[in-house]
Amino acid sequence: MSDWQMSSAWSVRTGSSAGVGQVGTYPYTVHGAGCRFVSDNGTEVDVDFAADGSEIFDLWRLGWYGLSLPEPLDVADQDLRTAARSLQPLLTEVRPGWFSVTN
Repeated sequence: MSDWQMSSAWSVRTGSSAGVGQVGTYPYTVHGAGCRFVSDNGTEVDVDFAADGSEIFDLWRLGWYGLSLPEPLDVADQDLRTAARSLQPLLTEVRPGWFSVTN
């Protein structure tokens, strides 16, 4: 998703937009500390927002994404953790098990 789409999602989270709607081609639903986007093929991307508005995700969200793919992938948490950590410096582990795309 583009920066514009994610900033629009952040505006939803902060209350300046509706809790459900569509950003580009992705319908979204705001929940708790984040937002869930669903593509037209059913693939789900779920992120939380940190206090500064950056998008973060944990291993559960990454696993759920894999399971929602048209050809589902069921990957063990340890394998997800290893894969995410191998992507540093593209990803930053902001707290144990939680990652963000490095700016």
